[in-house]
Amino acid sequence: MIQFLLNQELRSEHALDPNLTVLNYLRDHVGKPGTKEGCASGDCGACTVVVGELQTDDSGREHIRYRSLNSCLTFVSSLHGKQLISVEDLKHKGELHSVQKAMVECHGSQCGFCTPGFVMSLFALQKNSDQPDHHKAHEALAGNLCRCTGYRPILEAAEQSCCGKQPDQFDAREAETIARLKAIAPTDIGELNSGDKRCLVPLTVADLADLYDAYPQARLLAGGTDLALEVTQFHRTLPVMIYVGNVAEMKRIEHFDDRLEIGAATALSDCYEALKAEYPDFGELLQRFASLQIRNQGTLGGNIGNASPIGDSPPLLIALGAQIVLCKGDIRRTLLLEDYFIDYRVTARQESEFIEKIIVPRASAERFFRAYKVSKRLDDDISAVCAAFNLRVENGVITDARVAFGGMAAIPKRANACETVLRDAPFNSATLERACAALAEDFTPLSDFRASKEYRLLSAQNLLRKYFIELQTPHIETRVTAYV
Repeated sequence: MIQFLLNQELRSEHALDPNLTVLNYLRDHVGKPGTKEGCASGDCGACTVVVGELQTDDSGREHIRYRSLNSCLTFVSSLHGKQLISVEDLKHKGELHSVQKAMVECHGSQCGFCTPGFVMSLFALQKNSDQPDHHKAHEALAGNLCRCTGYRPILEAAEQSCCGKQPDQFDAREAETIARLKAIAPTDIGELNSGDKRCLVPLTVADLADLYDAYPQARLLAGGTDLALEVTQFHRTLPVMIYVGNVAEMKRIEHFDDRLEIGAATALSDCYEALKAEYPDFGELLQRFASLQIRNQGTLGGNIGNASPIGDSPPLLIALGAQIVLCKGDIRRTLLLEDYFIDYRVTARQESEFIEKIIVPRASAERFFRAYKVSKRLDDDISAVCAAFNLRVENGVITDARVAFGGMAAIPKRANACETVLRDAPFNSATLERACAALAEDFTPLSDFRASKEYRLLSAQNLLRKYFIELQTPHIETRVTAYV
């Protein structure tokens, strides 16, 4: 059984199809059709809901963290121990919520189909920002598409509803909601079981290892932003899933003198501050990693584990020399991330083995790390080419080089020939051009609808040139740029 709050209503579910999304649960099972299906792939934001989760800050104060999510990509099992808020829950005692009023007064809605999603994104923004600036408003709404109004009135609604906000019914009930969430906090393995399909929800790494050993055919579910597409887009059935999002040990970020250790189930939005503090380019790229709704769900481990050749984080992590810790039963092994990827969607992971954590070296003053993403849109788009460069330069000589790319091969991959040219060579234009030529030895990219093979190779070479220019003229700030 799993338990969660539907606004303030306790829901206990057991005999429910684990393949059921929160979107369809709201619309078909509890009669709340305000949440809309637009794309069923996490692109349009019409299905946005907000999930509240009990958190404890550094001072020990308990509070509820509200996050916007795409309900079309969220399976019901991930709600275990949390609070689900949909657009119907905002109106209180016959009065519209302040974000709804702002949308009305600023004329932010026309046909209205996308409006519930915008309202819920604005609600999450209001909850998380006392004085949101223009950037935060754009970030909060970047995952919501509107085909009628244009975005100016919606951004005005964001400003009106979030600046000088007043307490609402959720603030008034916070203590009560905290108590209710504590009362339903999971204490044992949860489960949804419809007879022919099941989803198990462990709470510890040990439980996860035992379950995965018992069900090696199970699909591991973290954020679900990739896995859920098999259900919503390809109409496949997932007979057994194991949801890892309630394993607290795999959601930690630990700081050591020489490294960060990031739990594989840590949401990308939670990784942002830690990685940005060490590597500003990593932080900038994460802000372009899909929408805020996706970053609130998608995990760093999931972005590695799906072994996509165009995943944004693996090239950066490879260039940084990151490692992963793989767990099977009570046995752990540490592997360089570059050795995890073998071929297209083929990895070094063994049966019943899972990624427990990612180890990222801390920044060093002697090394110069930059990352660049080439995509058709600046925000919320998949890379055509993703490049990461990490050189150590001493007295004008490149003493070490790590260069990695995504979108250039069947796997995220180091540019070994390019690195060989760079290593122990003077940091000058002649070395640069030899290194650019060597990229043609490292990669034979494919042509697809995102880019031709010629465009990809030329882009990779030009990004290396761009990196050299920026290191020579550090006042130029043009990093993580999109190209059309």
